[in-house]
Amino acid sequence: MNVQSQGNGRSSILPQQDTRDVSKFGLLLVGHGTRDAEGTHEFFDLVAVLAERLSPRPVEGCLLEFQRPTIPEAWQRLVERGATHITVAPLLLFAAGHARTDIPDAVSRCAAKTPSVTYTQSTPLSRAPSIIDLSVQRIEQAMRRGDAQRDGSVALVMVGRGSHDPCATADMRVLGEIVARRGGFCNRAVGFYAMAEPKLPRVLDQVAANPGIRTVIVQPHLLFQGRLYDAICRQVQEAADRHSGIRFVVGDYLGPTVEVADALARHAFFESEWSI
Repeated sequence: MNVQSQGNGRSSILPQQDTRDVSKFGLLLVGHGTRDAEGTHEFFDLVAVLAERLSPRPVEGCLLEFQRPTIPEAWQRLVERGATHITVAPLLLFAAGHARTDIPDAVSRCAAKTPSVTYTQSTPLSRAPSIIDLSVQRIEQAMRRGDAQRDGSVALVMVGRGSHDPCATADMRVLGEIVARRGGFCNRAVGFYAMAEPKLPRVLDQVAANPGIRTVIVQPHLLFQGRLYDAICRQVQEAADRHSGIRFVVGDYLGPTVEVADALARHAFFESEWSI
């Protein structure tokens, strides 16, 4: 997926009145990580978009699992680039174990080795307005691909990764309701791929059993390409095989867009002790 933009083409999101030496204030973008080469490439595409839009502020990306650089490696790069304060931005959609434990623990170990460097950590993106807007855009694109009319014959299923954390799953359900209302869907449901109920296959079967449903739009709430997106597509195809009279359309993931980049930057910096 190429970097896309629905924005106004700004080259920077820094306010003109900020006269501080922002090159001392770094951003550490922490991604989950994937074994999928395209998904990894898209993560670093997003890092590049952030670096361009936040210049001259130093930006580094790192991954929790499967790929490098690690958090310590990227932290050290920011220190070597002159950062004296680092904002740690988890590139996660919801707060669960990684955001609450894994990232803070790794960052605190880094900070202990560089006591002259201060840091703050933002929360995951959750229901940031730009993320909601982009989700609605992806659904609209799927509607057009499926030649679907916005009426009682269409259902929307939002699907998340899933988590053992009840707050994260509740957050996904709330987001699904907001997006569905924004899109004007009367028939709507939320499902999960793993670790939470209801699972996607059961949701698809329940939605397909509703009289009058002819099209089901399935919107994966994911950031990048990866094995999870592919697995969701397979489950949707299996549902299509079970319900041959209904058309199933899978929407695109959010992707390395400037909308995601700006949501990350604004979300991170408005929560820290200094702002963009």
